[in-house]
Amino acid sequence: MEDRAVALDKSFIERVDKQAFSDIGQGWDHRKLALSDSDFIGMFESQLKSRLLDLESRKMRARNQGFYTIGSSGHEGNAAYGLVFKPTDMAFLHYRSGAFMIERSRQVPGETVLYDMLLSFAASSDDPTSGGRHKVLGSKRLSIPPQTSTIASHLPKAVGAALSIPLTHRLSIASVMPSDSVVLCNFGDASANHASAQTAINSACWAAYQQVPLPIVFICEDNGIGISTPTPKGWIAANFSQRASLKYFYCDGRDVLDCYKVSKAAAEYARVHRKPVFLHVRTVRLMGHAGSDAEIAYMSKEQIFDNETQDPLIVSAQQLIEARLMNSKQIIVLYQTMKARIAAIANMAVSRPKLQTVAQAMVAIIPPKLLVKRSHYLDTKHRAVLFKADKLALSKPLHMGKLLNLALTELMARLANIVVCGEDVGKKGGVYHVTSRLVERFGPNRVINTLLDETSILGLAIGMAHNGILPIPEIQFLAYVHNAEDQIRGEAATLPFFSDGQFTNPMVIRIAGLGYQKGFGGHFHNDNSFAVFRDIPGLIIACPSNGADAVAMLRESVRLAHEEQRVVIFLEPIALYMTKDLHDTGDGLWANRYIPEQDAKPMLLGEIYQEGEGDELGIISYGNGYYLSRQAQKILIEKGLKVKVIDIRWLAPLNIEAIVASVEDCRHILIVDECRKTGSISEALMTGFTELLGPSCPPLARLTAEDCFIPLADAATLPLPTRERIVEAAMTLIGKECDHALLKEAL
Repeated sequence: MEDRAVALDKSFIERVDKQAFSDIGQGWDHRKLALSDSDFIGMFESQLKSRLLDLESRKMRARNQGFYTIGSSGHEGNAAYGLVFKPTDMAFLHYRSGAFMIERSRQVPGETVLYDMLLSFAASSDDPTSGGRHKVLGSKRLSIPPQTSTIASHLPKAVGAALSIPLTHRLSIASVMPSDSVVLCNFGDASANHASAQTAINSACWAAYQQVPLPIVFICEDNGIGISTPTPKGWIAANFSQRASLKYFYCDGRDVLDCYKVSKAAAEYARVHRKPVFLHVRTVRLMGHAGSDAEIAYMSKEQIFDNETQDPLIVSAQQLIEARLMNSKQIIVLYQTMKARIAAIANMAVSRPKLQTVAQAMVAIIPPKLLVKRSHYLDTKHRAVLFKADKLALSKPLHMGKLLNLALTELMARLANIVVCGEDVGKKGGVYHVTSRLVERFGPNRVINTLLDETSILGLAIGMAHNGILPIPEIQFLAYVHNAEDQIRGEAATLPFFSDGQFTNPMVIRIAGLGYQKGFGGHFHNDNSFAVFRDIPGLIIACPSNGADAVAMLRESVRLAHEEQRVVIFLEPIALYMTKDLHDTGDGLWANRYIPEQDAKPMLLGEIYQEGEGDELGIISYGNGYYLSRQAQKILIEKGLKVKVIDIRWLAPLNIEAIVASVEDCRHILIVDECRKTGSISEALMTGFTELLGPSCPPLARLTAEDCFIPLADAATLPLPTRERIVEAAMTLIGKECDHALLKEAL
């Protein structure tokens, strides 16, 4: 078969010249739709530009000058909602939204959208959106956070952004979007089956069913096929037309006037009623999924030709001719003039510089710091009122769980844009009561009980962060985050990278986890692997071992999010929440008094802690491992050994230089890691010591958990390091025999 891009190019000119039109989109009077002549022609021009960009992108790819060929051909009807929605309505777009992007740019003076998009195709570092890091549809000025090749992972954060619009108004805090805004997100019919789409739409309906304002328009562009897999006829309508609390609209996206009329009604409904809308747009896919996709492998010639007879550009051309706004010759001249113009712009774009160094590529991983005016600490009077119910607790040493609760309370009182969200964080106060009394103190607008879905929780947080809120979402248990990890890996962490630092979604994600719980839950409440986070560029991981550190590290984590726009994982060891004693019952060595922010010494990112000055053995650990290592340290000292113990605290980025320097004077080094041997941070520590010290590295060993899931009840500690095993490993490393009878007596 003839190349479909070439065929489609020829077909448009021939059919317009001969006025060989279809029966789609006939009988309209655009003026009765309150659509001006200039806007009708403007939408058509946006459709043409989108198509011609698709054709040019394939030519660029053939010359190895362009690097993305998933186009918008057949979906150009989305130019209609590019006009209908306000440029301040945040839009989370999928990759077939070229016409929308171009039409929205027409509403904002000073945009150079064709050049910008071609720079993106060419992966030029001049690309004003991604800086050459990916072909993305996005723009800060157009309120379009950049998306890459999404399936539907952008829908959960679109829900969060929509919920944040009325929320910021109720909280009277500064926001990015005006209070009358709506959020829109579009996606394909195949993507509607994705778990991320299902959970986003479900959570929107769940909230709206309870009368929570949520102005969002889900736009499903239904072309009937997902790459090569057909969507069953009627499937989208059957799934979404009768959903509770979801207003359903349908239009023919091949007909830009029908699309304009219906999308205008859909946007108005969401804006006025502040409720979710599902806009079902029939489209057609032309030229295959991407440049490398040969449709003839799974579609007949008849099907391909039939699709091309439904070309939305032909429909729009017919409507303009019937409206006597343009004639065939004018349309063809416009098309050919635009084609030459885009080719000329492409020649400029491909000559622009590319990323040349790894430093250039990496510069956007960490977002720029903000010039934030520090809020005042709470005065004594305000703090006394705030902590009235905790007056007795403040007078004595407390465990980590309570200290975290008090720290959250003080932070929320100081920063009015903090919103806590998660399962059971409201009146119940969380499974471990870390959020206890927060809803009573700050109200349900700042302490949001969510449905039981981790993707929705993280999507809510990401979306709120787009609109000026500082979210602190809670994931009840570490094992539960695996259901939703792409919201962190593929969305939250990548946003600064793909937007060249222009868009950020700062937050502190609290996760209760790690091992050593006994009596219930097994693996799902005792997961001892956070490897899923360790290789995510730019992500910060904090893991306190005690209450005093937990308070200081939470404050620093919030500062990093608030002032440096970072995404922080705050990993809380469940087994240490209620721990007060270290060696003996009642010794109180693991409890601490709460110190108000203004009186406390700040802890900085990467700051480690050293206990002891011994030079015979250095033990390095974190979390539960540090707690157990401190117990082992006492036994080893009683045996006459000189031991120091290091708590690394911050697990990413790993301050390997400070860690190595802290034990460089030790004759032996033992790494204790409560996580599994494979994929644990002990691997990075072993590598770091070897790389930094080389042949001069002292004898080095590690004690880790086994590569095993955590069993139930008393068996829960079987795969994990214990104080006994730490003592044994230390004695073996030093070369001294461990007297197990004496060890048992010491314990």
